[in-house]
Amino acid sequence: MAVPSPAERAVPPNRRFRATMTVLVLLALAASAWVWRSQGSATDTKGRAEKPVQVVTTMIKREDVPIRLSANGTVTPQQTVAVRPQLSAMIRSVHIREGQFVRQGERLFTLDARTEDANLSRTEGQLARSRADLKNAERNLKRQRDLFEQHFISEAALEVAQNQVESLRGQLAVDEASVRAMRVARGFSEILAPISGRTGAISVYQGSLVLPNDALVSITQIDPINVSFNLPEREFVPLQDALVKGDVPVYVELDDSGRLSRKGRLIFIDNAVDTASGTIALKAEFPNADSHLWPGMFVRVVLSPSTLTEALTVPVQSVQNGPERKFLYVIDGQNKADTLSVSVRLIQDGLAVIEGPSVAPGTRVVMEGAQNLRPGSIVMEGPRKTGRSGDG
Repeated sequence: MAVPSPAERAVPPNRRFRATMTVLVLLALAASAWVWRSQGSATDTKGRAEKPVQVVTTMIKREDVPIRLSANGTVTPQQTVAVRPQLSAMIRSVHIREGQFVRQGERLFTLDARTEDANLSRTEGQLARSRADLKNAERNLKRQRDLFEQHFISEAALEVAQNQVESLRGQLAVDEASVRAMRVARGFSEILAPISGRTGAISVYQGSLVLPNDALVSITQIDPINVSFNLPEREFVPLQDALVKGDVPVYVELDDSGRLSRKGRLIFIDNAVDTASGTIALKAEFPNADSHLWPGMFVRVVLSPSTLTEALTVPVQSVQNGPERKFLYVIDGQNKADTLSVSVRLIQDGLAVIEGPSVAPGTRVVMEGAQNLRPGSIVMEGPRKTGRSGDG
């Protein structure tokens, strides 16, 4: 039998009993609270597991998807001509204004042509004299031939007359060429527009002395106009194939809204790939009667050289990223969610082109609310938001 210690003998028995009972009651209350809390947690977890998850679903669709390529482009004119005089002279008249649209053959400048007029008159006078000398020599040859037939002159005298006619015919040809040359030089005094387009700044005025190397004005062709841009070299083969089949439509965006406001066609693929950037240079031609495209502008270029036929598509937000793969949440007839592995071939305009051995059109997939799902979850259709890709 244990012998109480002096401290225990100092405490009355009734106080020790009350302390022991208090400890036992506290232990009992703690155990009850723990059991109640565990049962409540299990009940809540079970309730949450059984509660359907609200999601928005859509269907896998089969459709043709044009592959869109986009790049930054620069508007470039098809032609820019610097107008220069071909003779040294003074400007008599300026017939155009800066920034004016001119048509091919329209008069731009008139130069002082008095020197050319005098030279033309001199050569025309020489031509008239040569014609008169030739006619006189031809009459003389005719008389000499008659005298030779009557044996009044020798054959040598007849040959002299023939040589004179041939010499004057040669001189007449030289004089005619000189007249034509002077008429061409006289025509240089009227400077005409070589192409249709818009004029730039005019650097000369009436009374200015100009030389053949002076640029008087530049003319830039505005309609049609080109847009130059670059694409990665991997797009070369599809572009080449599409260009062989026919015109490849190209669009430019003229504002920040992304609206495709101008349609043209691809006209040029460079003959070499830029090894520094791995891109290939291209040009597209656009009608520009309203002059909305201006040389030097930066625009957004979009073209579709090829199309994925009968591709399977879903809204891009339906594709989930797993640790090792991409997948969709598919919903069966009992509204139960399960995962379906897919590979994404293309993402464009809010749609994902998907592939996979089990992917089939018409399959119901989750578009919104996938963050609350796990395989086996029960789902219910929630309210559909407007303006989403794949709606309907």
